[in-house]
Amino acid sequence: MRQSESRLDSDCVVVGASFGGLASAHALATAGLRVTVVEKKTDPGAKLHTTGIIVKDAVDQIPLLDSLPAALVRRIPGVRLYAPNLTFVDLSAPGYYFLATDTPNVMRWLAAITERAGAKLAFGAAFMGMQRERSGFALDGIGSTRFVIGADGPRSKVARSAGLGTNERFLAGVEHEFAGVALADPGKLHCFIDRQLAPGYIAWVLAGVGGVQAGLARRAGKAEPGGWRPDDAMAAFLTKIAPVIDLRNARPSSVRAGLIPCGGMVRPVAAPRVLLVGDAAGMVSPVTAGGIHTALKHGLAAGNAVADFLRGKAEDPSGPFVRSYPKFRLKRLLRWGFDRFQTDFAFNWLLATRPMRAAAGLVYFHHKGVFDPNEATLPVAAPSEEDYPQ
Repeated sequence: MRQSESRLDSDCVVVGASFGGLASAHALATAGLRVTVVEKKTDPGAKLHTTGIIVKDAVDQIPLLDSLPAALVRRIPGVRLYAPNLTFVDLSAPGYYFLATDTPNVMRWLAAITERAGAKLAFGAAFMGMQRERSGFALDGIGSTRFVIGADGPRSKVARSAGLGTNERFLAGVEHEFAGVALADPGKLHCFIDRQLAPGYIAWVLAGVGGVQAGLARRAGKAEPGGWRPDDAMAAFLTKIAPVIDLRNARPSSVRAGLIPCGGMVRPVAAPRVLLVGDAAGMVSPVTAGGIHTALKHGLAAGNAVADFLRGKAEDPSGPFVRSYPKFRLKRLLRWGFDRFQTDFAFNWLLATRPMRAAAGLVYFHHKGVFDPNEATLPVAAPSEEDYPQ
């Protein structure tokens, strides 16, 4: 005999204690529903695969972040964009900023407030599969539920189990953290364009919370590219940028590496009583590879939509609701062009031109993007190697 809805173990199971998963669970718990977050890790702040940058738009639009402890973030007001020859331009927009984060502790904070809202957090519990029942799903080794939200990353097991779409295009990324290291200009997000080091994307250095983060990502197709060695890639990057930011003698205190979806939303992203959010849904900008803002925003919205459905106030969100997910049409077009026409020669010569500055402003600051008239209007030549002590 099938279980009745009154005897189900939970109203909703969220698979994955990610940004999108915890946001969904927080919304469901706040609505008074029984929600369980299933996460195979024992610590929500362990083994992360994100740089952890939060954009100002997220702070403005997502009340969940209002209580984010100030000690876990550091404001970065501008961008310094480097051409392959290490000339650069400085970009900013009035009032705009990025937040570097102590990402492991941000995830622990987000898990804690989700639990306080009433969610059950099942750490150390792996999702093994599920079978559809009349009133929901039976999850192997976990129990039964009326609804499932898959927030379990770019290689989502929920998506495969439910027959939903999966991510097909990726960037392969690696990032080193250097605790206790400082930058000469911590007020900039330092971004490097170089087709040899980071084809299809960029490399970056930023002053984080308590140290420096440096990393790069490159086009990977459906899997990590053949011959991709993250340590070798980082060594080549740090050698390349040494004339402007020298981290060659710093020892990394932690290392992150993994795949970043960059192909846009998966299809289908939902089916009756199951939907995907965050990286599992491909909810990552095809251009910037930023996904925290969209994961939080649409994760909260998904949680509220599922809550309304389970309380009989709305129809199953696997239908009309998921049409509100981002389409990334323009950004997918920009991704297509960048993949095919990126050349170091062009960026060396065009970086300081008004069209290139406008394009960079659009990418980094969205509709607010402008070239700061108070900053240099021509590329600034990189100092020579001899100008820096070894």
